[in-house]
Formats: sequence, structure tokens, C-alpha cells
Amino acid sequence: MTAPIRVLVCDDQALIRTGFTTIIDAQPDLEVVGECGDGRTAVDLARRLKPDVVVMDVRMPVLDGIEATRELAGAGVADPVKVLVVTTFNLDEYVYEALRAGASGFLLKDAPPPQLLHGIRTVATGAALLAPEVTRQLVGRYAARIRPTGDRPHDPPLTPRELEVLRLIADGLSNSEIAATLVLSQETVKTYVSRILTKLDLRDRVQAVVYAYRNGLVT
Repeated sequence: MTAPIRVLVCDDQALIRTGFTTIIDAQPDLEVVGECGDGRTAVDLARRLKPDVVVMDVRMPVLDGIEATRELAGAGVADPVKVLVVTTFNLDEYVYEALRAGASGFLLKDAPPPQLLHGIRTVATGAALLAPEVTRQLVGRYAARIRPTGDRPHDPPLTPRELEVLRLIADGLSNSEIAATLVLSQETVKTYVSRILTKLDLRDRVQAVVYAYRNGLVT
């Protein structure tokens, strides 16, 4: 049998930790290997327990979820941990910063249990999890603040078609939706996405969205 996906749950509210743990442990393919209520402990436990996925709150004492994510999955981390950020919608600016820090995706805390489970499984496979219905509102709201001031950013080393695909990714479209929009096969879209990530030295679609907004490629 395939080993279960090992999950570390980090949230400063005990009731939420208990709820998440109960939901996750009820699944035959998932296993909670630890839980904690602050970011420093989250980093320490993640390094010791080596979970497949860390479910990370944003606002926590001692070390917040953004800094904890940066230490676990940020640029330069030799063996990055997959982090799924969960937050309330009114903390969306913090979620953006967490995605920049290296998180593989985000969910809202009021998401139904099936979405949480789907998110954990998706991130565990190495894929990024973006909620299309809030991605544009989430990142777009802060586009003016996060874009560099002064000179216009350098044009990305992408072909016109790759640039088109990147903009659609930033709009929160899935591969199948991009394929339908551009009248391409899904395999062709996958190839374009792979080329974009390689050319821009990005890890996943989450980082591609951040890149697109930060460099003013979407409005």
C-alpha cells in the first residue's frame, strides 16, 4: 500500500487545529504527524518530522506564518517543504506575502472539508493550488503596491504565446481553461507552462502568478 501523506498542522487556535486534525486523520491516505500553535515551533517540527505538507496559518505568535514559510520553502532553502497556507479572506495581503515566501498554495479557512483535503493532496503531488475565484482579487488588489517603482521592468524572455499563457495563468485559469481559450490541446498548454517556469526559474504556478503581477504583465 502507498504510504499516507504526512501532514503537519500549524494554527494558533486550538479549536481549528483540532478540527483540521480530525478531518485529515479520518482519511485513509492522510496522516497528521504533528500540530503546533506558533511559527517557530512549526519550523522546528517540520525540520524534525519532515512532513509531506505543512498546513500553515498566517497570523501566529513567536514567528508568523509568512516568516515560517520563508524558512521552510523560501528561495535558497536546500530541501523546501510544501506549504499550504490557510487564512481568512480579510488577511489576503498576508497570503500574497506568504506565496512570495514560497508557499505552494492557499485556501480560505471557511472552505468546506473536501477543499482542504483536495488542497493537501494537490500540494503533496508537487502541484500548486490556486483558488481561481479569488486569485485575481487577491493578487490584483496589491498589484500597484508590489510592482517595482521607477524604470519599467525588463521584458521577460518569453515568446508572445508563452506570455499569453502566463497572463492566463495569472488570471487563475487551469490548463484545460487555457487550452479552450487559446484553442490548443491540454498537452500543448502543459508544455508552454513547463517552458515558462523553466525560463523564468520559477517553481510552480503560484510563483508564476506573483511574477506576472510583480512585473506588470497583468492589470
